[in-house]
Parts: sequence; structure tokens; C-alpha cells
Amino acid sequence: MTSAAPTPAQPADQPRPPVRPLLRSGTDRMAGGVCGGLAEHTGIDATLWRVAAVLFTLTGGAGLLVYLLLWVVVPSAPLPDGDRPSILEQWAQRLRSVLVGDRNG
Repeated sequence: MTSAAPTPAQPADQPRPPVRPLLRSGTDRMAGGVCGGLAEHTGIDATLWRVAAVLFTLTGGAGLLVYLLLWVVVPSAPLPDGDRPSILEQWAQRLRSVLVGDRNG
């Protein structure tokens, strides 16, 4: 006869950690803030996301396509005070409002 070790029960009243929304970073930007936003969302360093994007770009071009798609589809976090969106950022916001239907852009 085998006996299974009892597993400790999770308390029902234990709060879950808050889920961070996926936003492009307003502060950790090299181009559009996609890798910085992924880093803030997942907890993985932005440098690793950037290296992965470059590797995917060099091995068939998918990294560039995915990066551009995320730049348009994922909303941007607020920029620091005094910073204005670049011309490319304004273009991405307009394109996002057309594609996703976001009326704020």
C-alpha cells in the first residue's frame, strides 16, 4: 500500500499578485518601447528581449515584423513629464486607432 504525502492547502484568502497590463514602456525605450514593455510585463530583462528580437530578425525577418506589429497594437505607457511623442510614435498611435478602434489616439 502506498501513501501519498499530503499537499499543503492554499489559503483561500491569500491575495494574488496584480496582473500588469502589457504596455509599451514610457521610459525604457530604444525604438518604440516594445522590449521595455515586455520586460516590465514579464520581469525578464529588456536586454534579453532585445537580443531575442535581433536573433529573430536575423533568422528570417520575423523579429522585425513582430516588433512593428507590437509597436502598433500595444498601447504606450504614459511618457515622463516634459517628453513629447516622436513623429513615429504619433503615426503608430494613429494607425493603432484605425486598426484597433481606440478613440484616444
